[in-house]
Amino acid sequence: MPAYSPGRILRAGSSDAILRYQWPGLYFESKFEGRSVYFNLGPGDAILRVLVDGKWVGTLAKPAPGFYAIDGLSNGQHTARIETVTESQAAPVEFGSFALPRTGKRLSIANRERQIEFIGDSHTVGYGNTSTTRECTSDEVWLTTENSQAFGPKVAKHYDADYQINAISGRGIVRNYNGSPGDPLPVAYPFTLLDHSVRYSDPTWRPQIIVIALGTNDFSTPLNAGEKWASREELHADFEATYVRFVESLRAQNPQAFFILWATDLAEGEIAAEVKKALSMLQTKGEDRIAFIPVNGLTMSGCHSHPSIADDDAIADKLIRYIDDHVAPGWLQPPGRE
Repeated sequence: MPAYSPGRILRAGSSDAILRYQWPGLYFESKFEGRSVYFNLGPGDAILRVLVDGKWVGTLAKPAPGFYAIDGLSNGQHTARIETVTESQAAPVEFGSFALPRTGKRLSIANRERQIEFIGDSHTVGYGNTSTTRECTSDEVWLTTENSQAFGPKVAKHYDADYQINAISGRGIVRNYNGSPGDPLPVAYPFTLLDHSVRYSDPTWRPQIIVIALGTNDFSTPLNAGEKWASREELHADFEATYVRFVESLRAQNPQAFFILWATDLAEGEIAAEVKKALSMLQTKGEDRIAFIPVNGLTMSGCHSHPSIADDDAIADKLIRYIDDHVAPGWLQPPGRE
């Protein structure tokens, strides 16, 4: 029984039933009638939240490959959902499929009407957001990263929207954290997996809103000897031009979308100032479905001074208020809201 998943997945296996993924925030759903359901996990390190009918039933950390059962349910219709909540930069992870016992009945599950995409870095990933201390080892970062509690999924679930979290910790627009190697986010973005093996393409993915939060890694550390920018001014110019090209490429793919750019007041305001310069350049070139939201005053009490769960709530609330007030509030209202 194939899983429903709107994220960036590479289908493999004889019947395309194996879903290979690497970007964070993936989720897999199945709707059925019966008292139990099984799901099959492939290789790869992951932390998975298991939910039934929107309620948490368990968490699996680095589960072994194989079949897992959810049983003891009432005899009726249910929706099972498996959420990936941490990063998998090192290697892809595999999800197999759902399966039912003979007494179960598979039910159809449809794409949600609303789609929201979040593009960013560790702030969007939810890096160490459940940690009770800023000092964390690499293992502790991995264990305390909870993407389902980050601001992106919270905003999407508020609107009952499908979502993608296309973010990588430590990456920037042109420069990664402290000049570290690896693709900047716009270079990695076009691909289903981080190895560039397959370009991402899904005609059903047409987000009405795209939220971008990038620039922290470009500017939060001084330039090092040997980096390609001889001065901060050169870095600024490269950042602004690349940011503009990236948004223009997104616009070409998503003519229907409204863009929301946001940044914190970190780095003495340099990040927000540079994002606003890119915004101004885009508006000068005719882009009018776009806005900038400053996000200030966060506690940054997660691992390595990253947003905490409380900070994620604050970011989500700010985005929701803006969307309700400015971005087609009629068709983005959550079900049942007057």
